[in-house]
Amino acid sequence: MSVRFTTRARTGAVALVVAAGLALGVAGCGGGGDSEDGKPKASASASKGDDPNPSTQEGSDEILAELRGEGGLILKITSTTRDAGGFVTVNGELKNDSSEPARVSLRAAGVETEILRHGPSLGGATLVDSASKKRYYVLRDTDGRPLTTTNMPRLKAGESIPVFMQFPAPPAETSEVSFQLPSFASGTIQISG
Repeated sequence: MSVRFTTRARTGAVALVVAAGLALGVAGCGGGGDSEDGKPKASASASKGDDPNPSTQEGSDEILAELRGEGGLILKITSTTRDAGGFVTVNGELKNDSSEPARVSLRAAGVETEILRHGPSLGGATLVDSASKKRYYVLRDTDGRPLTTTNMPRLKAGESIPVFMQFPAPPAETSEVSFQLPSFASGTIQISG
């Protein structure tokens, strides 16, 4: 009788992913979506930054940004936390606000072949730090899978699911970034922690 042992890379191997992400310099150059004054161009998003009386980010029910997408989908960002490991985790809720079933556009996965080969995801999301003119892409594990929600189901009318995305952390002095996801409006969010 032959016994075979195998090991698999786990998506939770965050330390390895962060080290690999930082080593590869996943921060690209900004500017593509910036206006002449260095700030991101305005979008049709409705974010907390537009509220004249923004509240603190402490409550889990608080919405930092509400971004409208195709087919009646709404992405509500509920937290953006800087972790000690050198990355930022964006948590939220994806809701179908229409009266018909809807699915996240395949464009939300971005255009990188390595991410696309792992199926539908939010792998096309980026954070843009206008002050330092840098764009941060979703981190990947050692197998190239994006560290974000994947294989999202078709959402019934009114249905919602929790979602997350992890990025390399911008410099400590950066507290505000623009969040961008293909097929959704962009919005400004605050980083806590």
